[in-house]
This record gives sequence, structure tokens and C-alpha cells, in this order.
Amino acid sequence: MTHDVRLVVPALAAWLTAAVAIGFAPAVSYALAAGAALAAVAVLVPRRPGARPLFLGAVLACAAAAAAGVALRATAVGTGPVPDLARAGRTATAEAVVTGDPQATGGTRRTITIRARVERVRGTDVRVPVLLIVHGHRRLDLVPSQRVRFTGRFREPRDDRLLAAVVLVRGAPSVLSPPSGVQRAAEVVRAELRAATDVLPPGQRGVLPAMVVGDTSRIPPDLADDFRTAGLTHLLVVSGANLAIVIGAVVGLCRLVGLGRRAPPLAVVAVCAFVIVARPDPSVLRAAVMGVVGLLALLAGRRRQGLPALGAAVLLLVLIDPALARSYGFALSVAATAGLLVLAPPWRERLARRLPGPLADALAVAAAAQTAVAPILVTLSGEVGVVSVLANLLAAPAVAPATLLGALAAVVAPLSPPLARLLVRPAGLAVGWIIGVARVTADLPYATVPWLAGGLGAASLLAAAAAVVLVLRSSRARLVVAALLTGILVAVIALRVTAPGWPPPGWRMVACDVGQGDAVVLAAGPGRAVVVDAGPEPGPVDACLDRLRISDVPLLVITHPHADHVDGTPGVRDGRTVRRVLTTPRTSGRAARTARGVPARPALPGQTWRVGDLALAVIAPLATGPPLSRGDDGSTINNASVVLVARGPGFSALLAGDIEADAQRVLAGAVPPVQVLKVPHHGSRSQDRRFLAAARASVALISVGRGNDYGHPSPATLALLRDLRVRVHRTDREGDIAVVPTAAGVATVSRE
Repeated sequence: MTHDVRLVVPALAAWLTAAVAIGFAPAVSYALAAGAALAAVAVLVPRRPGARPLFLGAVLACAAAAAAGVALRATAVGTGPVPDLARAGRTATAEAVVTGDPQATGGTRRTITIRARVERVRGTDVRVPVLLIVHGHRRLDLVPSQRVRFTGRFREPRDDRLLAAVVLVRGAPSVLSPPSGVQRAAEVVRAELRAATDVLPPGQRGVLPAMVVGDTSRIPPDLADDFRTAGLTHLLVVSGANLAIVIGAVVGLCRLVGLGRRAPPLAVVAVCAFVIVARPDPSVLRAAVMGVVGLLALLAGRRRQGLPALGAAVLLLVLIDPALARSYGFALSVAATAGLLVLAPPWRERLARRLPGPLADALAVAAAAQTAVAPILVTLSGEVGVVSVLANLLAAPAVAPATLLGALAAVVAPLSPPLARLLVRPAGLAVGWIIGVARVTADLPYATVPWLAGGLGAASLLAAAAAVVLVLRSSRARLVVAALLTGILVAVIALRVTAPGWPPPGWRMVACDVGQGDAVVLAAGPGRAVVVDAGPEPGPVDACLDRLRISDVPLLVITHPHADHVDGTPGVRDGRTVRRVLTTPRTSGRAARTARGVPARPALPGQTWRVGDLALAVIAPLATGPPLSRGDDGSTINNASVVLVARGPGFSALLAGDIEADAQRVLAGAVPPVQVLKVPHHGSRSQDRRFLAAARASVALISVGRGNDYGHPSPATLALLRDLRVRVHRTDREGDIAVVPTAAGVATVSRE
């Protein structure tokens, strides 16, 4: 045990120190580091007094090394021409090397983020990390190690001392050189695996490459949401399970052909090759280093121990790359592994007394992993997954076959595509089972339970877990709690049975759950509605309108030409009559092109539109300014949004598109009092207090996607709305949200 602590506690000390030095730390970092340090110093170290100075010195040395690493990195990225450009908000042309795969954000293929390292700007050689944001391109075929040239506006990153700038790129980066030979080979493997999976249905062809090599480029957004709700997201990233299969296969094959002594070195080579193909993401790095450490212990003839290997992995990675200390993905990966090492064995022993061995193993593993990551997930999402253990238990039998067959297909795909297509078919069957489990469990009532977000949420969840442990130790307390839970269950079932169906009678407005995007429906008579924005994909908005039984859309308003508002337009038109499209006067015509054949008109301030008993007044944007283009940055396009005030019997709402603080300040004096506020820009941080206060709304609706990459809604915006005494409702937690007039004002009814 002391041997474990000597490796684990210094690793956690380095992690915590680096996280604090960067200016941000996952809540679990504090809990794990403090708990382990106290346990070590207060319990274990006194048993061996001679080791105390050496042990404490190692802890302090690791913490100092982590702090020094952060300081050196922050100094490097905080000085020079790139941060100077960012502080001034200037536009420049630069050359950079791509360091990560392009990532489509918010469920749309039109906004792409790319990790890169700028190496030349304005004639000066530099070497600093940046984040590139590219708008308006469906796919960028860039591979790590490629050199590119781009022109864009440099901006200061928020709360990230280890990033020199965020660059809003104009157009698409131009490629200056091909990828390195190693990365070219890795991309061939990934591309051939994608090609082999083309024989599978859409969901399976997206999930299988994700499970095998971490390629999530073809996973439908709604399926990703189902995996997240079901607690199966860990299957869509490469982790220790994948490497365990690789190492096990190599070791087993070596023993089969009589190369048992050469198995560890060959396994290390296989792990390195796997990391290159799967890309060095946090979970991959953690699993790779842990696997290599374990293999070295095996090669040295020592018994492999999990906690020392995990501690060594964390320590090495945090010292090499301090930025991992603020990565939630890294924290999730480490916590899940620690849960499997610490919690699963004793739980397995207790369960095996009453359950069959395989079932006890599967249940202990699923419960241990979910318990360990629960505080981090609550910190991120403000939700507690109720069905995650069940979903993992049901999916477990199919994970190994899918991963093993998929890995074999990835190996043979560059050599024999027909054989690879043959291998992916049975792998697809296993993946199909996992997808079915994700969809069914995600659709269960109360699959997730709302909880406090942030560090307070993690602390309260840990306190609740401690209370549960105390209850389970008392037979009398167990009876009382069981009776209470039974009563709550009966009440919930009765409420579900007697509650009215969807949509609720008399609804006037519905914020559709379309993921990271906007789609608002305003009732205009039986079967008729005005639709404001269409979301990022056709499917979700089409399903929402079907549920509302809308067949006629007299007016479709596209507030601005961002993909998360316009790309779902075909879903609005599917099986419905759309009579007119209203767009921002500064549009480049993209909205009209997506609704080809439907008359389009610009929305001008002062216009009023009437549809049945619904009235719409346009208060923004001004028609002045050049037409929007692909080269405009996101804020410029957001601030050109159409802003509407909707009024009907017993109902009024302000629909503010994605306008940001600059435009909000200009419009604050023109905002009338309303009952409902559709919060601009998915609740981003860029909000003006005067604008929000001028609406005097009692209800705020935030249309936002679960687990989005933007951090929406911002905690600062939520705090501002609470300070204004506005009730906040979010589509990522409640699904479709309907607004219904009542005698006392308006009420909201959630579909979930």
C-alpha cells in the first residue's frame, strides 16, 4: 500500500499544482489530491518514519516541477508576436502546423475547430499553440503534421494560459506541405477503415471507427446525444479497454508462436503504433503510458500493480504536458480507471456471493466506473445519469467483439479491403446492439436527473453518496428509505399516467430540442405555426413539428446564416407547406438557397407581420452594412441576427437570435417588456445586463445542446438571469419546452 501511495500521491500533487497554476481545475482534482495526500501523510507515512522526509520531498518536488512546467509554458505562449496580435485583436497571415484532427462543433459540419502550432507570422519564426476556428466549410481534410497558411483575426483565449490565441480564420487554410510519413500512414489506416464500414448502416459506420481508432467524424449528432444520456460516451473514445485488447492480442499471439519473452517489447511497439493511429488524446495518452509502465514491470519480472501504473502514467503525462491537468477528458479517464482498480475488486467479491460470477464481474465494473466519474460528470453537465449502470451492463457483452473485430479490420483494411469489409459485418452486429441499448435507455423516463452543476454539485453528490453508505449500514434506515422511495416511485408513475400528452393544450410557443442550435415554433392556428430558425440538422426540427402536428408554415424566419440555425431548413419543409422565408437584410442568400422555391424577403426594423392571432414585430437588425460573407467572423454574423417580438392572446416573447453584447447594448432601449425571453446565442457569456433586464421576462428559454464544446450556457449568464429573477429552462435538460398562457402569466411544460 505504501508503494502505491509513493507513486499516486506525487502524481496527484503534480496534477493539482498544474491545474491551479493554469487557473482552472476539475473539482475532482481537488478531492482526489486532498484525500490521497491526507490518507498518506496521516495514516501511512507515520508507520514508516524513516520514509517521511523522502516521501514529502518527492511530493514537493513533483508539485514544484509541475508549477515550473506551467510557468515556462505560460511564459512561452504569453510573449511574442502572436499574443501581441491577440491582445490587439488584429488580422494577420500566419503559417502553422496542424496538431490535432479538425473537430466539427455543436453538431454541425460548418463550424470547425483545429488545434495547431503557429511557426511563422509576419516574417518572424515562433512556436506557440493556437486554436483555429473555421466557418462555412463542410469538411477540411487536414491531418496532424500538415503545414498550412491562413489569414484570420487573432483574439485572446478565455481562461487558458497555455494557449497563445484563438484565430477566426477567413476562408479555408491553404495546405503548404503534406503530412509526415507516419501521420500519412495513420490516416491511410483510418480512411481505409471508414471505407470498409461503408457497407454498414449509418449509425454503425459512425460508431465502429470511434470505438476502434477514436474517429467520431461520422457519428450522427442525435446518436451522440443518446450515448451521452445513456452513459456510454466512453465507448466513443479510445481508452484503456482498447489498449488492453491490443496488448492482450499481441501477448497471446507471441505466446502462441513461441515468442513469449519478446511479447512485452512487441506490445510496446504495438501500443505506440496504436497511439499514432488513434491520435494522442488525453484518454489514449493515459492508457498508453499506463500500459507501457505495466509492460516494463512485466519485463523486469515484477508483479504488475494497477495503482502504481496509473500513478506513473498521471505523473509522467502531467509533467510532460501540464495542459492535461485542466482536461476533463483526462480527469474522466483517470477517475474511471481508478474506480476499476479500487472499487471494482471488493464490489465484485460481495456481489459474487449472491450472483453468478460473470454477472457479478460485469455489474461491479460498470458500477465502479460510473461511481468514480459521477462527480466530474455532474460538474460538467449538472445531471446524474440514472440508467448508466444498466446501459453499460447491457452493452458490455458486445464491446469486446466489436472492438476486436474492428481492430482486425483496421489492420487488414490497407492490405485487403474485401477482407476488411467481411470483418466489419459481424463487428457491425455487435455495434448495432450497443446502439440499440443507447437509444432505448436514453429514451427511458428520467434517464437523467437534474443536479447542481460545478464544484458545488460535485460536493453535494459526494455528500449524498456518503449518506447512502450510512443508510445501507443500518437495517432500520434501509426500511425507512425503501418506504420513502417506494412512495416516490408510485407518485411518479401516477403523475406520468395522469399527465396530459404532448403538446400541452393551449400552447403558444415551443423551443424545440434540436441540439446545439435554435428552432422556435409559434402557434398561429390549428396545424399552423411560424418557425423561427431550423436548427443544425433536418431530423430534429422535423420530428418536433411532427409532434406538434404542424402541416402549414406561413412564415419561416432564419435569423442569421449560421449552420446551427439554417441547416435544418429541409426538415421544416419535409411534408409541409412553407409560404414565405424572412431573413436578415444583410444575408448573402444562403438562407434563401436552402429554401429554394419559397419567396424570401428581408426583415427590416419596424415591420409587423400578422399570422392569425399572432403578431411579429421586427426590431433588428439595421439594414446598413455590407452583405455577410464567409470571411466574416462569428460575432459579425451573430450581430446581424433578426430580432423579433412575438405577441398573441395572453403571451409575449422576445426572440433575440444570436446577438452578442455589442448589438444588445445598441438595442437595449428598444426592447419592450415581455413574458418570455429566448436567451441570445444559447446562453453564451457575451450578454448585456441592460438588454436582458429591459425584457422584464419571467421565463427564459435557452436552446442548447448537451455536452456542447462551447461551454454554453455560461455560468456567468445563468447567474445574471438568476439575479434578474428569471426562471431558466434549457432544452439540453428538458427537451422540447412549451409555453402555455395561464391566469397568472405563463407556464412552461417540458416534454421530457
